[in-house]
Amino acid sequence: MSLNHRQASLFLGVAAAAIAPAFISPAAAQQQSAAAIKDVDIIVTAQRREERAQDVPIVVNVFSAQRLEELDVNEPQDLYGTVPSLVVGTQGNASREAQNFAIRGQATGYQSSPAVIIYMNEVPLPAVGGGLQGGPGLMVDLENVQVLSGPQGTLFGRNTTGGAVLYSPRKPTNAFEGYLEGTAGNYNLWGVEGALNIPVIDDKLMIRAVGAFQDRRGFTKDIVWNKWRDDTHWYSGRLGITLKPFEGVENYLMLYGSKSSNNGTGHIHEGFNIARMQSLGLCFEAPVPGLNFSCGVYQAQSDIAEDIGPRRTRLNADVYSRIKLWGAINTTTIELNDAVTLKNIFSYQRQIVDNAFDQDGTPIQQYGAQQDAALPDFPVPGLIEYGVPSAFFGLNPNQIYQNGGDIVRPDGNRQITEELQLQGHLLDNRLQFTAGAFYFENKNAGRSQTAEVQFCPAAATGLSAICPVRVSEGGTFKERSKAIYAQTTLDLGALAPQMETLRLTTGIRYTWDDIRASVNRAFASNARLKTDAATWTVGLDYHPVDNLMLYGKVSRGYKAGGILDAAVFAEKLTFAPEKLMTYETGFKSDWQLGGMPLRFNATYYFSDYSNIQRPTGDFNPDADPLTPGDQGLPGAQVLGASAHIQGLEIETSIRPAKGVEIGGTVSHTDADYTKFEYLVTGGPGGGPFPGCNGTVLPGQVADLSCRPFQFVTNWIYNISGSVEIPMPEDAGKLSLYMNYSHVSRQPTSPLHDDSTEPGSILEPFGLLNASLSWRNIGRSGLDATLFVNNLLNKLYRVSNSNVYNDLLVASSLYGEPRMWGLKLRYSFGK
Repeated sequence: MSLNHRQASLFLGVAAAAIAPAFISPAAAQQQSAAAIKDVDIIVTAQRREERAQDVPIVVNVFSAQRLEELDVNEPQDLYGTVPSLVVGTQGNASREAQNFAIRGQATGYQSSPAVIIYMNEVPLPAVGGGLQGGPGLMVDLENVQVLSGPQGTLFGRNTTGGAVLYSPRKPTNAFEGYLEGTAGNYNLWGVEGALNIPVIDDKLMIRAVGAFQDRRGFTKDIVWNKWRDDTHWYSGRLGITLKPFEGVENYLMLYGSKSSNNGTGHIHEGFNIARMQSLGLCFEAPVPGLNFSCGVYQAQSDIAEDIGPRRTRLNADVYSRIKLWGAINTTTIELNDAVTLKNIFSYQRQIVDNAFDQDGTPIQQYGAQQDAALPDFPVPGLIEYGVPSAFFGLNPNQIYQNGGDIVRPDGNRQITEELQLQGHLLDNRLQFTAGAFYFENKNAGRSQTAEVQFCPAAATGLSAICPVRVSEGGTFKERSKAIYAQTTLDLGALAPQMETLRLTTGIRYTWDDIRASVNRAFASNARLKTDAATWTVGLDYHPVDNLMLYGKVSRGYKAGGILDAAVFAEKLTFAPEKLMTYETGFKSDWQLGGMPLRFNATYYFSDYSNIQRPTGDFNPDADPLTPGDQGLPGAQVLGASAHIQGLEIETSIRPAKGVEIGGTVSHTDADYTKFEYLVTGGPGGGPFPGCNGTVLPGQVADLSCRPFQFVTNWIYNISGSVEIPMPEDAGKLSLYMNYSHVSRQPTSPLHDDSTEPGSILEPFGLLNASLSWRNIGRSGLDATLFVNNLLNKLYRVSNSNVYNDLLVASSLYGEPRMWGLKLRYSFGK
């Protein structure tokens, strides 16, 4: 199905105009709906001020604390399928913990900034290389999670072309209360979580302390190392201090930290591109006498991987993942008068990431970064039968790996933000305004190092003499962004009574970006990219009756360019910003259908997307591998593409009886390139290249406009239901919640489809989750929740390596199997 944007706009307009009389008269609807939905309204901060979600002319999906618990949401991946147009995954990153959001086709590219930013308490979380933003253990003791769709470049910054995800932590209150929760489940799951809220000085000084720990055995068995990969093991903590020294003055300081340490990611091998290896002379059908350069050793690894299945793997290093994250966010609010408030938000955050990975999923040293991970000091079955690691010429008589890594410096960054904001209302509350200035600085905390053995022929695996460990020195990086912004919402009834409830929203932000980096290349030691742009929004919304809002808006988005330290040509060292123009129209409504409260929201959008940052490999045949800075003839480049993206998003819920609610969401995203060209390289994996314009030779331009759009799921739908099971009032409340989400196929390769890169398109899948909660058991303050995720134990892929043509291997990551557990929470003081 492909939507015509004029037809879709007309459909939504007609639907919005006709929906009121279809259900109930407007006057009755105003009275009945207001009372019926009052208890389900959620307050959001999508426009940097508190409002009802139904009154915000933005697509915003909100997960309350209770809903997060019912869905057992612990990480971003858990939200995939529950939000229209939202795609969550590693997006080609080697670590399972590097989970990125993509909304409406806007995603994170290689060495570029995320297009969907995660905010904690109104501050963007730090990101390392665009691959990992934040860290595990942050979704604890939250008030809610808000997902904002579409460009948010006025109030939330330059890079939010796709949207923003807001983590809203619970703040200290003027009550002594708290909770303690324990969790146990399959895969040796156990965890502890708790919070304590203390009003030290009544309504003057309040403190809230939160701590959590989770440990769970992995679900992918590494049979080389006899370890479980894809496990979890993290700690997190948060301390909130609210000080109100004077009337109208409040200071909220939030200190937080998290630490994760686990056995790394269990990549599953899918196959080698043996035909291409043969054409490059990397292996032969018949072994070379004494050298064992047989393609059979590659095929054997693929055969073993198929035989042991997708829940077992064989890695060439004892991989790991270690993440440390901590920071301080201070928010000072001063009420200058009854109408104007001054707010200052300052943050300091640090992130350190150290991981080793083996992305080809075999004992051959083909595609990974070993850092200081241990290598096998024992013969590996499946290799020794082929004389690998090779014993030829007496180099390795014991057939063990000799090229172990060195202790290296992990990657890390330091981020500082400062925002001064003025917010208020005028004209008898008919004019709402927000204005401010924002400063952002992100730089690496010292030079990182990467130890790796890549592109090693199978016969030379483990040999220091032929495949030595290579330690790459990372360069320095510093990114600064400055911006000023303003946004107003005017109820035009202030100008003429006939325009009552017709509101005009206008906003603009101007951003200046300055990125500097040192790169280890012969053609450059330092690089700099300075860009600036205006982002803006203009919109109208109208309430013909209290329970119906119609809206339309036009927004301009911008995502900064970057510096590519893997470039092999000087002219490709930097890449330009992305730009996005989005037109959106929709409605939000609440009705009574035969006495049953009904909520129905829908929106249609059309985006003109230019200079899309599409990463791919590159090759410089003139580079000298022995010259510092030219090492590695292959490298990377970022291509610019253009596209049109349109979509329809619908959210609905109905409450047919007291204690019963049925809800659902559906989205369709239609993304098509209007221009996408690739100059074919002549390196490994390069040409002849299958383009949309036929077979293209190296040095010629391939048309890729027919390729599927990367990280877009055309259809996403979600159906949920909750019911309160009748019980005596003194016994507590017993409720059942069930949720089924389904996503269609997802292309993951920037240049290919399944016909040119096997496995590049993730298959459709659906997941059924359920939870049974017994709250306030016998009025004791004790809650019990039994949860199960992936109830039907579906096997599904969530990511792949995307290097079948460049690095000649394919691998995948699979989603979690059936996970179940029991949570017991004791709450006190409420």
